[in-house]
Amino acid sequence: MAKNGPSYSVLSPGCPSRVVLDRIADKWTALVIQILASGTLRHSELQRRIGDISQKMLTQTLRSLERDGLVRRKVYPVASPKVEYTLTPLGRTLIEPLQGLCRWTEKHLTELEAHRWRGAASNPPVH
Repeated sequence: MAKNGPSYSVLSPGCPSRVVLDRIADKWTALVIQILASGTLRHSELQRRIGDISQKMLTQTLRSLERDGLVRRKVYPVASPKVEYTLTPLGRTLIEPLQGLCRWTEKHLTELEAHRWRGAASNPPVH
């Protein structure tokens, strides 16, 4: 063990950092973080803004993010329970890197699709 605590590397098989990488590299996580970057929202508002996510997948994603300490869930004890989600300080540290990844994806989408199209044309499916 290193002087300042354990040393982690996502390149090492079995390293627990790979579990975290899997969580934050997930498309639903990236979208939830990007949307919550603008402020606290209810489940239904998150689902509406994402658009093509099922209620079950959004719930699973939010639970995982809450378990990892990236999102805080607040329940208001009213007749019809109101639940809000907000990024924690740790979750807010992901805004900039994930915005960079989203911008990169948007910037290079045309090139990526062209390569994918050329690859599909030169490798027809085998039946």
